[in-house]
Amino acid sequence: MSIPVVTVGDSRDDLVDGLERLHGPVSVVRRCGELAELLAACQSGLARAAVVAAGSEELTASLVDRLSAVGVVVVALTDDPEEAARLRTIGVAAEAGAVDAAALAARISAAVAQRSGAGGGPGPEAAHGAPSAGANTPAGQVARTSGGHADGLPGPAGRGRIIAVWGPAGAPGRTLVATNIAGELAAEGQSVLLVDADSYGASVAAVLGLLDEAAGLAQACRLADQGLLDADALLRVATTVATKAGTFRVLTGITRADRWTELRAAALTLVLKRAREIADVTVVDTGFCLEADEELSFDSGAPRRNAATLRSLELADTVFAVGAADPIGMPRLVRGLAELQSAVPHASPQVVMNKVRAAAVGRSPERQLRAAWERYGPAEALVAFLPSDPAASDAALLAGALLLEAAPESELRRAIANLCCAPAQRIPKSFVFSSTAQRRAKG
Repeated sequence: MSIPVVTVGDSRDDLVDGLERLHGPVSVVRRCGELAELLAACQSGLARAAVVAAGSEELTASLVDRLSAVGVVVVALTDDPEEAARLRTIGVAAEAGAVDAAALAARISAAVAQRSGAGGGPGPEAAHGAPSAGANTPAGQVARTSGGHADGLPGPAGRGRIIAVWGPAGAPGRTLVATNIAGELAAEGQSVLLVDADSYGASVAAVLGLLDEAAGLAQACRLADQGLLDADALLRVATTVATKAGTFRVLTGITRADRWTELRAAALTLVLKRAREIADVTVVDTGFCLEADEELSFDSGAPRRNAATLRSLELADTVFAVGAADPIGMPRLVRGLAELQSAVPHASPQVVMNKVRAAAVGRSPERQLRAAWERYGPAEALVAFLPSDPAASDAALLAGALLLEAAPESELRRAIANLCCAPAQRIPKSFVFSSTAQRRAKG
């Protein structure tokens, strides 16, 4: 069966004529004057492949994603090695401009077969590794710098994993948990990237005391959409946060909620793929809403308000579902987990009850919460209880610091460390507490 193809660009009319004369594996069904016309033709179901003979520099990851959503592969012609590399990064098959009709037809057939067999086109190229760091930050000094490489920041070590922190509406403490998980993992010596993907109320920068108006994640998504996001570029747009216990990087969130259209799913996918290459662990602070914008379902390429949250959850290796431990927060979490199961069936969240206190649920709050969860909760088990500690939380927020800096001995800090850190590397063996532990042992 012949593969229907649409083309754009008149610089190689001879090539298109050659494809038409082949009467073989492909057939040209329309010649388009510009990319917008090509996109419309593809979305109407007219073709399974698109050949961009001129104007490949206008292709972006979002546009390729829209074409991929309707089952169309893209082949672009270019003689520029850098442009060819960029095109491959965003999932476009690149061919030399001097390719003949038979070779191009074979390439189109191979790309369509690859998509049919593997469910997608070429993936991003491997990124360059991040350079290792220099001298350690002096003890007791808390630095907040933007971009570049921080002193004492560990380099990447293989393919990293992604942790997504999600929770329902009502401020259950997603950002508190996400930022402190990042800090605890960095204190272990792991290279960590913290990503603020909340498209409604990004707040990681404020929690960490960062005067950031650049929206690092939006910058990274723009570069990824253009196929220009390599490891070095991602490191440049990330903000470095250095504490006395460890150093990590942050992609700050959008500065205004109306900028949510900058966080497109295709671009964020590339950002998180690059993040796996430069960091041992990427921690994503997501938004609360999981709605799929069904009123826009007629247009598969329309931007989605919740795309950043949904895509982060889809790509995560571990999902922590955080809920507030009170009579309002627990029902919200139960309903939210049902929505999460429907939106991202493979998520398998680990449920964390936050702000646990007797005043809200009665005596022996953990026992009360477990009993209520067994009766009314979903199948997911409760894996952690984070105690309510307003004094420690307020001290950290006022200082723009993590709990390990502002309240290192707090029960809340210990509970978060136990949640995310390996048993052999938890708080008792942290150098931050070694002197305190020795004093207590002597006493």
